[in-house]
Amino acid sequence: MGAIINASINVAKLPKEKFVEGKDGAVWYNFTVSINDETRYGNNVSFSDARTLEEREAGKSAVYFGNGKVAWIKDAQGNSGKIMLAEREEPKLDIISGTESSHIIEKADLPF
Repeated sequence: MGAIINASINVAKLPKEKFVEGKDGAVWYNFTVSINDETRYGNNVSFSDARTLEEREAGKSAVYFGNGKVAWIKDAQGNSGKIMLAEREEPKLDIISGTESSHIIEKADLPF
């Protein structure tokens, strides 16, 4: 699966004390990206400060510093379209005939 996400962050909100210097002198910042099915204003991606285990256990709130939206997504079958995270509609196998069906049999004529 692949996706393209367009986003922007407010760099003024990044806690400077959490910048990490790499071995090669590059400066890094760890953050968390959350993707939701639906949100207000069409944004379904948010960026927040990556909290340590100690910060989470102490109940410290994450610092939110940006948002965005999924602009394009490609699923494992190569289909492009809308992002669907919570549920995935898949064909159901009809046990009796052994064929795939896109509908669900709501009530069978079984005595149990």
